[in-house]
Amino acid sequence: MGRVSGKVALVTGAASGLGLAIAQRLAEEGAEVVLADVARESGEMAAQGLANASFAYLDVTSESAWQALIGSMDRLDVLVNCAGVVELASIEHTTEDIWRKINAVGTDGTFYGCKHALASMKAQGSGSIINMCSTASIQGGPNIFAYAASKSAIRGMTKSVACLSTQEGYGIRCNSVHPGNMQTPMLSRMYDTVLEHDPEAAADMDKLWVGDPVDVANMVLFLASDEARSVNGAEMVVDNTTSITEGAVLRHDK
Repeated sequence: MGRVSGKVALVTGAASGLGLAIAQRLAEEGAEVVLADVARESGEMAAQGLANASFAYLDVTSESAWQALIGSMDRLDVLVNCAGVVELASIEHTTEDIWRKINAVGTDGTFYGCKHALASMKAQGSGSIINMCSTASIQGGPNIFAYAASKSAIRGMTKSVACLSTQEGYGIRCNSVHPGNMQTPMLSRMYDTVLEHDPEAAADMDKLWVGDPVDVANMVLFLASDEARSVNGAEMVVDNTTSITEGAVLRHDK
């Protein structure tokens, strides 16, 4: 207990899924956590269930909203850019609307978060920025074209911020986390879509390994803590070898 005591953390996409699991884990270990999301009702309920936590409405696609939120905070030690959306479409079926929606939340939202968190943390000479990527930025995927592109952009942003901070002596670390399939509402929605259009493919999905959100949250906790003081610009993969195994990593029920 207490691995991030005294730290103030801002987690986007925190009303559900990985963002919520991360907010819960940071709060358990002593951080003051701001849960940020556009889902006000579920976000407020989640914050009420945590010690030393609050909810903030945040549209991550708006730079002015980022400026207002971070500007209202007395300090910021940890930023977790976790907000994201996905729609199944290959490049052949990716419309301009799909492309812009996914990149507005994932790419633009992470850019604004990094930019304004960097300014806040730079003033205090310390901080940890953690960007949620995906194994999609390592492997790619034919039917998640825009999502994979967004996560690849975030991967590059992360390394650039880390290098800048190190070379300029800002004292800020910036790392990315790359989960494989995790049991989240996002994955459930994807499964339902596949099931509707291709039941055979959905049956194959049932056989695959799926992780627990707390596994990702524990990785984020490590990166947020002082234990990771020399970890900067790293890609932390949480996928039970999925991205390095030939063939599929099968599910094994405990």
